Parts: sequence; C-alpha cells; structure tokens
Amino acid sequence: MKTLRILSALAAFAAANLAAADGKFTVKKHDKGVTVQLNGAPFVEYVIGDANKPYLWPVIGPTGKPVTRAFPMRDIPGEQTDHAHHRGIWFGHENINGFDSWYEELSFKDSKLKGDALKQRLAKIGSIRHREFTEVSAQGNRARIVAINDYLAPDGKKSFEEERRLTFSMLGDSRVIDYEIEFKATTAPVTFGDIKDAGFNIRVPTEMAVDSKKSGRIVNSDGITDKDAWAKRAKWCDYTGPVEGETVGFAVLNHPSSFRFPTPWHVRTYGLFTANPFGTKSLDPKAEDGTFVLKPGEKLLLKHRIIIHKDTMPAEQIEAAWKQYAAEK
Repeated sequence: MKTLRILSALAAFAAANLAAADGKFTVKKHDKGVTVQLNGAPFVEYVIGDANKPYLWPVIGPTGKPVTRAFPMRDIPGEQTDHAHHRGIWFGHENINGFDSWYEELSFKDSKLKGDALKQRLAKIGSIRHREFTEVSAQGNRARIVAINDYLAPDGKKSFEEERRLTFSMLGDSRVIDYEIEFKATTAPVTFGDIKDAGFNIRVPTEMAVDSKKSGRIVNSDGITDKDAWAKRAKWCDYTGPVEGETVGFAVLNHPSSFRFPTPWHVRTYGLFTANPFGTKSLDPKAEDGTFVLKPGEKLLLKHRIIIHKDTMPAEQIEAAWKQYAAEK
C-alpha cells in the first residue's frame, strides 16, 4: 500500500514536471538588483545595496500573494516587527572570521544594549557586498542570476568571496528557486564559527507562522513537526500556512552535495526558517564543536531547492521531489 502511494506521488510529480514549460520568465537588471517576472507578473526581486547583505523580496507565490514577511522593507499593520535583519530570503552568519553578516545596525534600533556594550556589538557587523553579476538571463521556462559577492570585515577589508547562483523555474503550479552559494577562500583561511544564527534563511509571513495559531505547520522528512523540528537534521523541511485566505508553503530541499548534509534546521514556530549546517554544538549541546576552517583554494557549497507550493504538499510528493533533486548534479 505504501509503495502504491509513493508510486502515485512520483507519477503526480512527473506530470507536474511536464507542465513546467507553461511558465515564461523575463528578467531586468537595474541599479538596485534584478527583477524576475513570470508570465508578465512580478515573481522575485533580487535586492542589492539596501542592507549589509543581498536578499530576495518581495517573493510572490503561486496564489499571486507575497509569501515572505514584508518587515523591515515595508510596515504592514498587524505584521510582526521582530528581528529586523530577517529580510525575505537571504544568507547570513553571525561569526565568520569574527565578524557578523547576520545582524545589521537596524537590528539594534530598540535594543536593550546601551553605551559601550552597544558600540562593541555594532563594531562586529560586517557585510556581504555585491560586486558584479556574471549572468542575468531568461530562456522561456527558466531564469538565472549569478552574482559575485565579497565578504567585508567591519573595517571594509575583503575577507573572502562567494559565487551565488539562483535558478528560477516551475513544477506545475509550484514556483521553484534553486539557490546555491559557493564560498571561496581566496587568500587566507576562512573560519566559520559554530553558532545558532547562521545559514540559508526564509522569514515566512506572520499568519503562516505556527505561533499565529491559524493552521501554520512545520514538518520535516522524518515526520517531526512544529517546535520539535528545531535543530533536527533532515533531508527537507516544509513550512505551510495561510496567506491572505489561501494556503501556501515552502518545501526546502537540501541537496546531498551541500555542506554537512543532511543539514540541521533552525526553524522556529514564530516564522524563521533556516537551514544551518554551521551550528552543530550550538543547536545540539551533545554534538561536537562545528567550527570549520576553509583553507585557501578550497570551496564550500550550500545547495538548496525551494518549492513554493499552493495548498498543503503531501510528504510523499515532497520526498519524490527531493529524490529527483538529489539525483541532479
């Protein structure tokens, strides 16, 4: 019976995949980043120069509604205003070579820290600075952005760099973002600290959050749900809930080639959704310290697929999608 369900899910997924060609993507590069449109309507903005890191916002889901929180880019009545550094979809790390690209100055606007304590905290904030786009393209049912970013210490000195590769496509009604970050130690070792606040992130809308008690739900590939999914390693994790009266969700798949697969998930019932392979002991006190040193000439890859789906996506279908993704190089 279970085999039949899996085969049925695989067949449904294959059918959805055949419908991928229906979406037509276009891209436009401008001084604030890149606009990606799907069938003539907004899908994603890749934003540069607006914070201490690039990010995606807004992100429009298959129902035509935004599927990430608007704050701090925009204030919307009734929306959560915590953690001002949670910008749409982004990457950040609180301790790489001793500096912080997770937080930003806006994070401490109403902080309890004062005086020298606040100055010391702000002095650690570095940045992920956009250098150039090496590809911005769209060909029918697919769009692609490739960017080079420099990691700058608080004094503005370059520490290392990354190549960020984003590919946009469709699977049936679902919208897909393949998100790869390849870190490169260019001239000196890069130390990634073992810390909780680090990784590849999504901030879901307020009403989707489990804590809003409006049917929001977290589930991972082992069937662990909601707050119990925090810090657990898994092949994939899904966050689903209502957005403006319709159910949508994010299924985030972790590729086997990604650093420390399967990743631990720093996923919170208040709305933070993070794949964090860097925080081992900080997420699990029983684990060994996960501090990692990337040597000059070496590379480190983070590789995820985001499926933005309508309605609840059955676990069998997410598993089938993960198997297909895992088979890709």
